[in-house]
Amino acid sequence: MPQNEHIELHRKRHGYRLDYHERKRKKEARRPHEMAEKAKKLKGLKAKLYNKKRHAEKVQMKKTLKMHEERKTKERKDDKVPQGAVPAYLLDREGQSRAKVLSNMIKQKRKEKAGKWEVPLPKVRAQSEAEVFRVVKTGKSKKKAWKRMVTKVTYVGEGFTRKPPKYERFIRPMGLRFKKAHVTHPELKATFCLPIIGVKKNPTSPLYTSLGVITKGTVIEVNVSELGLVTQGGKVIWGKYAQVTNNPENDGCINAVLLV
Repeated sequence: MPQNEHIELHRKRHGYRLDYHERKRKKEARRPHEMAEKAKKLKGLKAKLYNKKRHAEKVQMKKTLKMHEERKTKERKDDKVPQGAVPAYLLDREGQSRAKVLSNMIKQKRKEKAGKWEVPLPKVRAQSEAEVFRVVKTGKSKKKAWKRMVTKVTYVGEGFTRKPPKYERFIRPMGLRFKKAHVTHPELKATFCLPIIGVKKNPTSPLYTSLGVITKGTVIEVNVSELGLVTQGGKVIWGKYAQVTNNPENDGCINAVLLV
């Protein structure tokens, strides 16, 4: 468990207060009244901004409720009576209205498909090789300059062993090798320190991806087994992708947002 999570640690050891859930329920029940009181007291520009925000929330909530209620309906229309004789094969069809509404599940699947590859940072600055690699001159005469020192943060994996120095083309310094990342879950609004499994894609170059170079905008795979996320079948999710949102070489840590 990360440092300073005293409340979570205490709850793991001793559990919740006996009245915790009741107090929480009452607090949730009081919330609308408190918001209404706040709306009454606010004046001027603050009131306008607050009411605009509340209006947007209400519209979104109504849309969500309506979306969950929608389904394929078949209603009887009694108001319209056809004139004249109706053929026998049309007797059942008349007087019905079919509402062709997309089901909630189809909508959700479409949304998921559309947003599957959406990332928090769609555009990132390209990193040139001159910026990422530093030339290392070798040999007795120092004329050979085919070696490169990586100046950015890297991930090398658990069972990594270096090549002999004579044959090593890309040098990844120990001080810039990272094993963990601070990953923020966008829906839970919480940050976890999770182990890195691998570098999925560095948008600048496939070479950086293969070397495990982590720069701003890189998609990494992290171990989320301790978060307790499960699939619809009930299996525990082991790894998920996250996008790096900071410059790790400047900050000394990797901050990322989980792609859910």
